[in-house]
Amino acid sequence: MAILFEWSGKTNRGTIESGEISANSKNDVIAQLKKRNITPTIIREKTKKPGFSLSQLSLGGGVNDKDIVIFTRQFATMIDAGLPLVQALEILSTQVENKLLAKTLVTIKGDVESGSTYADALRKHPKVFTDLYANMVAAGESGGILDTILNRLAAYMEKAMKLKKKVKGAMTYPIVVTGIAVFVIAIIMIFVVPTFSKMFSSMGGKLPLPTQMVIDFSHFIAGIGGLITALVCVGLGIAFGQIRKREKGRAITDRIFLKLPIFGIILRKVAVAKFTRTLSTLISSGVPILDGLEITAKTAGNKVIEYAVFDVRQAVSEGKTLAEPLMKSKVFPPMVTHMISVGESTGALDTMLSKIADFYDDEVDAAVNNLTAMMEPMLMVFLGGSVGFIVIAMYLPIFKLITLIK
Repeated sequence: MAILFEWSGKTNRGTIESGEISANSKNDVIAQLKKRNITPTIIREKTKKPGFSLSQLSLGGGVNDKDIVIFTRQFATMIDAGLPLVQALEILSTQVENKLLAKTLVTIKGDVESGSTYADALRKHPKVFTDLYANMVAAGESGGILDTILNRLAAYMEKAMKLKKKVKGAMTYPIVVTGIAVFVIAIIMIFVVPTFSKMFSSMGGKLPLPTQMVIDFSHFIAGIGGLITALVCVGLGIAFGQIRKREKGRAITDRIFLKLPIFGIILRKVAVAKFTRTLSTLISSGVPILDGLEITAKTAGNKVIEYAVFDVRQAVSEGKTLAEPLMKSKVFPPMVTHMISVGESTGALDTMLSKIADFYDDEVDAAVNNLTAMMEPMLMVFLGGSVGFIVIAMYLPIFKLITLIK
């Protein structure tokens, strides 16, 4: 009988992947992962989780970025005020609202008391504190500027949250308006149009073409066609989700996203802003360039960007400059690579990367505003035109009847 295993491993490109596999034994899991060019690091049998309880509800499903930012700001203030590391962790573990974060801080405090560095203790909780966070803390500890690094981390995370919010806002508006339009049209087609259809059939005669089209479409939506459409949409959604779970599928879909007419431009600008902001923060905090590039690739959020950054890292490890392989990747705009080249030649790479990030943050803001301004009238025309066409189509036979009576 097949057993469900949880696994985590490293690909040939150095990225960390994880997932679940059904197999008869751990050796079967290792064999399956080797075929996918993945070197497994963790393989364990998945245990069934206990039923739902109020304690699970209190965890809130995890720790979000806002919780980490607030904790980081408070922790930096305490360290700057001269409080010992363990005491600051103990105070914050009793004050943070998120139960999972509080529990994690208690564990981290115990590790620090046992002799571990703060960065090493953070690395034991990758679901709460990212590699970027842990590496920057390590640089702050070694340089004796932990409070400065923590403030820099909080500022970075706040800007990243702001950027993410802008993109979500750009995507949410058209989806919500389109959803409302589809819902309204479906209600009209299922409940309103059939009433008119019965009335017209009792009158007899041939209906105008627009009216017949609307009635036929109404019969399709209200009958088996509506069910088929719903099932197809659900099936496509599930298939898309399964494709995104695979590394190759995610790489293909991410490449498609970047080539979309309007949204692709915004996503590319977001990727550039995130890449430059992350790398700038890491370099200015004292993280080595190769480690910084590896962390930046893993946090890119887009497989195309991730692969490009890993290729750049490989080229830099061979002695090349950062700008040269970036230009060859053709993923980043020429302006970005030229500015990075200037930053390298002047010895102010972190400052130049920060300026690029600020510029592209403004570019994303302007692009989102332009998209919203453009989409609003288009969606209103779509909704108004669709409903208007249905109303006119339903009243055409009535107008014709009035004319005949006269």
